[in-house]
This record gives sequence, C-alpha cells and structure tokens, in this order.
Amino acid sequence: MSRLVIRAAAGDRQSPSKLASSDGVVIARELASRGVRFERWATPIDLPAGADPAAILAAYAGEIARVQAGGGYRTVDAIRLGPDHPDRATLRTKFLAEHTHAEDEVRFFVEGRGLFCLHIGEEVLQLLAERGDWIGVPAGTPHWFDTGERPDFCALRFFDNSEGWVASFTGDPIAERFPLLEELLAAAA
Repeated sequence: MSRLVIRAAAGDRQSPSKLASSDGVVIARELASRGVRFERWATPIDLPAGADPAAILAAYAGEIARVQAGGGYRTVDAIRLGPDHPDRATLRTKFLAEHTHAEDEVRFFVEGRGLFCLHIGEEVLQLLAERGDWIGVPAGTPHWFDTGERPDFCALRFFDNSEGWVASFTGDPIAERFPLLEELLAAAA
C-alpha cells in the first residue's frame, strides 16, 4: 500500500514524522499542497514475467496516450528492475544521490514499488509508490529514489526531452540521513 511520510529536512531517520499516511486522498492533498501531482490509477493489465520494454509500452498504450495528450511528454520509456538485475546496485547508488531535473519527473508504477524522497523547503517527503501510483515531480525539485536492495518494480517514465533521464546532482548528502525503502517498510509493519 502506498505510504507518505513527512519529516523535517533538518532531521534524520530517527526523527519523528510530521505525518504518516496510507490514505490516497491525504497523500494526494499533501503532495498537491507542495506542487507535486499524485494519482492512483487502475492497473488491470498483468504483464508477463519477461515482458520487455516494447511489450510494456504496448500494454499501456492507452494510458501513455492520455498522459501525453494532457502534458505533452514526447518521450516515454519503461524501466523494469528485478532482484536479479545485473546493475541493480549501481543503479540504486545513482538514484539515491539527491538530484534535480530540468523537466518534470513523471512516473507511473505498473508493478512493484519504489521510494521517492522529495526535499521541498524544510521538509523531506518520502512516498512509497506502488502499482497504480502516478507521480509528477516538478522540474527543479531536489529528490532521490530508492529501488531497494532487491528491486522489484516496473514503471513508465515520461519525458519532455528526447534524451530521457538527465540528472543534475546537488552534492548534498541528505539522502544518507533518511530511511531507505526497507527501513520504511519495516517501520510501517
């Protein structure tokens, strides 16, 4: 189940949360008040275990067309990371470093889950995004993403540019102070 935890940016993994909720309405409201779009969509399509990016994009062609019609995202790709992916550790390390993008970061989770962490002003918002979650992070928002030690997700990524994922790393080690995916899941259990 999706979950949003908000903490003070000056805090760390031991700091009490200002808010913790799995209520989709609360999550959408809290994120919207900070300029982040969040929706929960139906995911009636069960992808085959070995579905490649082309098959994933074809399966979700209707949803892709709907997003592109409303936001003008020229490029869409599918990323799938499983626990046996040969580059899982390298990708996790790269995504865990706080960064920004010159464009919105828009994702739709078609399988599994991942942890989006947004550094907005004096807060860190950690969103456990799961199957059916759509998130639109505004351009320039410092954030990081945790795939987990044993990643298990598939997401559609929407871009305004033809280059795909292009990050500007901030050099701020803030991500090291906050819970990782596994820690957040254990705390919610």
